[in-house]
Amino acid sequence: MNSEKLKAAEAQFLQLYPLGFDDPEMQKIGKKHRMPQMIEQCQDLFTELAFNKPHVVVENMVKMISRSSMVSMFEKPKFRDFVKSLSGGDKDRLSEGFFEQLYGNQQQGFEQILDLLRTQKLAKWSLISILPNYVFPCKEVFVKPTTAKGIIAFLELEGLVYKPQPTWDFYQRYKEKILQMKQHVDPTLTSSNVAFSGFLMMSMR
Repeated sequence: MNSEKLKAAEAQFLQLYPLGFDDPEMQKIGKKHRMPQMIEQCQDLFTELAFNKPHVVVENMVKMISRSSMVSMFEKPKFRDFVKSLSGGDKDRLSEGFFEQLYGNQQQGFEQILDLLRTQKLAKWSLISILPNYVFPCKEVFVKPTTAKGIIAFLELEGLVYKPQPTWDFYQRYKEKILQMKQHVDPTLTSSNVAFSGFLMMSMR
């Protein structure tokens, strides 16, 4: 990690927005993503108890991905149609994988969802990383391809090579780097991992 670049980006950002993400200008930008509402809804819908009704969980996965401003307009209907096409058993497997991704063996859950998405060529970073990011906004990360590639190059993150095909190894390493870098900047830039990534994205322009 290039610490000097990170500190320079922090200083420049706080010069423009002294209150960080509490700055009125940043609040305006943030409204289009409706992060507080999305986080609250996902935390309500995807509690551990909710997984007692797997088919309801899967319906809610479609609903929240459809509402997300961070998933492309092309991927939303494809994910909806993918879920519609699943057999009852595969819907159970999708729900089970999501439960593991949130509350159990994360790698197993990640790879179980990935295997299902691959059957329809839908193994996309956005689809596999968005919902955990809403449920645990300070613990999990959303991998947006252009942002991830930019952050790796800008801050010279060693040992990280972005690839379009999602893998648990990359997700885990990328998350570790994000959480590590958050420790080195002003708390007003780290209200969530998406906010921190947004600060880095804006600093790269």
